Amino acid sequence: MTNIILAIESSCDETSASIVKDGKVLNNVVATQSIHQEYGGVVPELASRAHQQSIVPVVDKAMKEVGISPNQLDAIAFTRGPGLLGALLVGTSFAKSMALALGIPLIDVNHMQAHILAHFIDDPKPNFPFICLTVSGGHTQLVLVKGHTKMEVIGQTKDDAVGEAFDKAAKMLGLSYPGGPLIDKYAKLGDATKFTFPNTSMPGLDYSFSGIKTAILYFLRDELKKDPDFITKNLHDLSASIQSALIKMLLNKLKRAAREHNIKEIAIAGGVSANTGLRDALEQMKVENGWNVYIPDFQYCTDNAGMIAMAAYFKYQAKEFVGLEVGPLARMPIN
Repeated sequence: MTNIILAIESSCDETSASIVKDGKVLNNVVATQSIHQEYGGVVPELASRAHQQSIVPVVDKAMKEVGISPNQLDAIAFTRGPGLLGALLVGTSFAKSMALALGIPLIDVNHMQAHILAHFIDDPKPNFPFICLTVSGGHTQLVLVKGHTKMEVIGQTKDDAVGEAFDKAAKMLGLSYPGGPLIDKYAKLGDATKFTFPNTSMPGLDYSFSGIKTAILYFLRDELKKDPDFITKNLHDLSASIQSALIKMLLNKLKRAAREHNIKEIAIAGGVSANTGLRDALEQMKVENGWNVYIPDFQYCTDNAGMIAMAAYFKYQAKEFVGLEVGPLARMPIN
């Protein structure tokens, strides 16, 4: 039986809509908010207002692009959390109103689960069970994925996310927001062995990135005292060294998790999975460890409704619907 679902994503600073038909994601419309660049980070109130301005045209474009009218929809999905509460509220309210008006089911989606399920949009798809390193500006998790809706967090950051560490390090280097992609860009021109930064890891499979941020801050402070132009002269090497240190921290725990759980099906997801240094390092580890590695297309790494649509499809098959009383959750555990 044919089913068509409209999915909406509004967890942070991208307003996005997507249509999934019988498990195939047909499109992925994204409106990015540039207003935050002048503030060096996402301003929640401004994000909420931008979502309010963008959500109607974004949804309209997503439906018109594939020739779908509202009365053809079988369900509406939305990101319930985790994310910025005000931003989530815009998408949640819009989805609930539209579902009520059309008299169709409502599907709530966990944003982090959706990042993982982005791997099922295109081929090749991972086999269960697999381990997914989920890395973004707000989260860093190692997830044991046993099924489309059965996931277990086996390791996670105890303080800051790796994406936040990238952005804060970039800010220390005087780079604009978002700084993570700029570090990735400059790292390609630098020597990753020029400077050394400590591995501030936690026991077991958990992460901690607050320590390395402090180490970078103090290192730059001391070097700038000696030479005020230190960063300008060494920008490429600093970018490469910082990126290398953060990637090593990520992959050391991933390797340990794969070994402890005897799994060779490995995936990465989330905004930081767009980092070319991480992708290249993972491809190298694939050869060294005999892994099958899965990396999503770039458009499904950052926040997008395509991944929400894919997650919604699996929940629709399981008839996992929610009522109109449901509200957004700034924190929403994956399990």
